[in-house]
Amino acid sequence: MKHVFYASAAALALTAGMAHADGHLKFAPGEGAFSWDSFEALKSMDLSGEKISILGPWLGPDKELIESVIYYFEDATGADVEYSGSDSFEQQIVIDTEAGSPPNIAIFPQPGLAADLASKGLLAPLPAETADWIRDNYAAGQSWVDLGTYAGSDGTEALYGFFYKVDVKSLVWYVPENFEDAGYDVPQTMEELKALTDQIVADGEVPWCIGLGSGGATGWPATDWVEDMMLRINTPEDYDAWTTNELPFDDPKVIAAIEEFGAFARNDAYVSGGAGAVATTDFRDSPQGLFASPPQCYMHRQASFIPTFFPDGTEVGVDADFFYFPAYAEKDLGKPVLGAGTVWGVTSDSKGAQAFMEFLKSPIAHEIWMAQKGFLTPHKGVNTDVYTDPTVAKMNDILLNADTFRFDGSDLMPGAIGTGVFWTGMVDYAGGKDAAEVAASIQATWESIK
Repeated sequence: MKHVFYASAAALALTAGMAHADGHLKFAPGEGAFSWDSFEALKSMDLSGEKISILGPWLGPDKELIESVIYYFEDATGADVEYSGSDSFEQQIVIDTEAGSPPNIAIFPQPGLAADLASKGLLAPLPAETADWIRDNYAAGQSWVDLGTYAGSDGTEALYGFFYKVDVKSLVWYVPENFEDAGYDVPQTMEELKALTDQIVADGEVPWCIGLGSGGATGWPATDWVEDMMLRINTPEDYDAWTTNELPFDDPKVIAAIEEFGAFARNDAYVSGGAGAVATTDFRDSPQGLFASPPQCYMHRQASFIPTFFPDGTEVGVDADFFYFPAYAEKDLGKPVLGAGTVWGVTSDSKGAQAFMEFLKSPIAHEIWMAQKGFLTPHKGVNTDVYTDPTVAKMNDILLNADTFRFDGSDLMPGAIGTGVFWTGMVDYAGGKDAAEVAASIQATWESIK
């Protein structure tokens, strides 16, 4: 699923209104809380006359935002960078690389396609020291190295992908006023979240709103639940093995994660409308119960995009807020975060391409977008004071505090699984089918496409 961030009116106003006098640089060098030293350092690279082409999925406002970052690289180095956005990026990059006319750099919405191109020898590996830099400078650094490491055409693994701009899914949304009126505290562990769920029921209320409906994509919200639960009861290595089927879908570890989701979604007392309504409630309508009077539910687990579907006028941070979907204290698996993001790779190597990839390490490359809207980063060296939207800043804190980050599992699986029987299987499970039976059916499909 491709999602967008909710942006506050203040952030949107900033985007529209703050432009440097030259018409390109949004923020004048030397002003504000930006890491201008990292911008000045770029000037040691003389790339005059160097042309760099970049192809990515961003159009409209996001195209303007990435271009606002690119301008700083051009200004400091003298390079000429051309970004092109495509709403059929996945098809276009395959056509361009196989035809021998790729851009210098490609921005992949998920790592699977980058790994495919690397396996065909169509991506250039990043410098060896990049992996160490990521480990040292990104929160949950090893996770980002793992997600960008693929086998090349000779089978040798190397770092090909660099993550820049990510999204967070491990969030629970609530209405602070409702919590305050009822005397509830934000839970810090999964044990506390389950205790709160039971407390709300004991108080005669309904704790959760859950909806899986999404037209032809019905079921995907449940896959996010299961993925989050996989990371909370199993190791990151188990999660990785599951996404490649090295750990079969019908393994007891996977079945247990499905049943963890079911502990919430299949309990009539826990869900608004009862368990029978979960599969048929549209995910866009599902959070409305938070805002009913009296509340139809108190919590809703969903990714960072969901405020788009809150009632008009809802102010995030005031009328609605979120907390980290917590981990089990007793499992000792740290603070895992589920999410998504864009991975950058070199599809036509050049001095300019390598220099631009180096630029993505600089705090300024992150801060320029952070100061506008909808940008999360695991970069520990940025100044988070540049955020103008406290909601996005709070999401970024969750990312920076993560011990493990894992990409949406269904996006890493073959389409027949991740956007096929995993979705439909979760609908069947929510409707009452046995978890082991559903898992066995999904595994059978996976076996059939190997």
